[in-house]
Amino acid sequence: MKHESHSPEDVDVFASQFAALGSEHRLSVLRTLVRAGPEGLSIGALGERCGITGSTLTHHMKILAAAGLVTQEKQGRSIICVAAEMDVMRALSDYLLSECCADCPTEKDADHG
Repeated sequence: MKHESHSPEDVDVFASQFAALGSEHRLSVLRTLVRAGPEGLSIGALGERCGITGSTLTHHMKILAAAGLVTQEKQGRSIICVAAEMDVMRALSDYLLSECCADCPTEKDADHG
């Protein structure tokens, strides 16, 4: 992968996103929403699938939403939770992988990235 230059603002966003993922519960929530696709899940269904209830789930959703990794939208009497657009997820993973093996002495060593 080639080296990409990121602005300080971009790095701040990535840092806040990685910090938000620093909990096994939040990782579970995000992965569950990614699996659900663009339709998302109701907050109740999300809690059931993740095994997280009430105020604990609300707390984790607020952190993920503040980092731009999920959205919540009221639809009638339900709150629908959705993972961020795939370009947001891709940018986060690309930020890490763009430097993979950049200092390896040979191209063969860098091939696993």
